Formats: sequence, structure tokens, C-alpha cells
Amino acid sequence: MSASLSACSNTEDSTQPKQSQVAVAKDSALAAMVPARFKGGVNVASGVYAPMEMLTESGKFTGFDYDLGQAIGGKLGIGFRFENQDFDTIIPSLQSGKHNIIINGMNDTAERQKTLDFVDYFHAGMAILVKKGNPDHVGTVLDLCGKSVAVAKATVQSDLMKTESRKCPGVGKPAMKLVEVPAETDAQLAVRASKATADVLDAAPAEYAAVTAGSGKLFEVVHDSQHPGGYAPVNTGIGVLKKDHDLTLALQAALKSLIQDGTYKQMLAKYKLTPYAIDAALINGKA
Repeated sequence: MSASLSACSNTEDSTQPKQSQVAVAKDSALAAMVPARFKGGVNVASGVYAPMEMLTESGKFTGFDYDLGQAIGGKLGIGFRFENQDFDTIIPSLQSGKHNIIINGMNDTAERQKTLDFVDYFHAGMAILVKKGNPDHVGTVLDLCGKSVAVAKATVQSDLMKTESRKCPGVGKPAMKLVEVPAETDAQLAVRASKATADVLDAAPAEYAAVTAGSGKLFEVVHDSQHPGGYAPVNTGIGVLKKDHDLTLALQAALKSLIQDGTYKQMLAKYKLTPYAIDAALINGKA
């Protein structure tokens, strides 16, 4: 998750999310792995980053991350209590004891691994969002050479497109025309107004925008067969303090079970996130 990127698509075009109903049977062997201090459940630091986490009209959590948390909790026989937390305070909230784990579309990075261990459950990069019907026939990132590309300022997407644009002369095309805007919603508006051919943003919110904006009639995501997980993909994981490694192992085992029984892929499909599945439950990117 890029903290400087707006979490939601254009709200005037988005359907109101409904709270998910997730029921997964308790696995006694997995439940036995839960440390005694967490038998009463875990407090989850989260936020709003559609479609990973969303809030219903009544303020209750829903979204892929919420569903995954409820499914893992079901396997372990404990409750997962999601609470809305500002992203820049989310790690301190674990360190203070207010929360026990983080599920908030958080990227598993080397810097964050100095403080946390991650149970990785998602692998995605950046995606290209274009008008419905893809009128400019964009198939790969280099098809954007010579075209206008909208990106939110001061994001990794902006940095990526500046790097990709430098490759354009090598394929005999002019550089991209980057349109840097204050927020992600502005980038989508630029595409809608034909001020930009494409918007480049994180894959998960791109997929959400394609499904919800204008009831799915405004945008589509370009799926590059050479980059099925998006461009510059990274792992996303459940963050756990290193001192709670026993809990990390229980979470990993539960996720592994959800992958094996097909529940994990069913939840991904529900949110149109199948291309970003992981094949195995890893800790810090390692088996």
C-alpha cells in the first residue's frame, strides 16, 4: 500500500459496500496453535483501502482483508476485531498494545521487517486503468509512450512511470507525457475527461474502480500477460510484532489451510483479485 495514495475510487460513482458474511469452521489442530494470551481474540489495526478494506453505510468493515481476517479467525476459533486506524500510526498502535496485528493492505518491506514479521497473503504491483473499451489499445506499459499518463504526485507510481518513460526512445517512441495530479481521484477524472490515456495506480484499487465506477461502465484494467501481478509487484502481509512469533506461526498455518481448501481463491474471485493470489503462505517472503 502506498500511504500517499488515496485509498478509494471516486465515491460519486461507487456502489455502497455491504458487510461480508464469512463462516469458516474451526480447525481444532490449528486452534491449538493459538497462544494462550490470544485465546480471547485479536484486535486488528486496519483502515480504508478499497477493495481490501471498506466501511459500510453503518460503519462496519467489509472487503477482502476483512473477509480474510474472519476466515483465519474462523479456522483458529478466535475473533478478529477490526478497528479503523490512521495508517501512519498503525505500527505504533501495535507497539503500544492497543492492537495485536495489522491487516491493512500493508506491503511487506525490508524496512518494516525491522519491526514486524509478515504473513504474506497477496502479491500485486501497479496497474494501468484506461477508459472502458480501451480505445487507445493499450496492452503493455510501453504502449503508453507518446501518450498522456495520469499519476498522483509523490507516489511510487509517479516514480515508476518516469523510469518507464525513459525506455520509450529505445523502442522508437516519444516519451510519455506525465500528468501529475494531487490525488488518485484526480487521475481517474483526467482519464474520464480524456486529458490522459491512462491512470497508473495500485492494482487492487484499480480493479475496484473498474468494477464500481459508473457501475462498471467507465474503466477497465489492462492485463499485461508478461506482468500478471502488475508492474513492480510486492508482497502484502499481515503484520505481527516479532515478539509474537508464536501467533505469526498460527496465522501462517491458518492461511495455508485456507489456500489448500480453496476458500482463499474464492474470496479473491469475489473481489476480482484472482491475478494477485499467492501460491503459499510465507513469512517475510520466505517459506
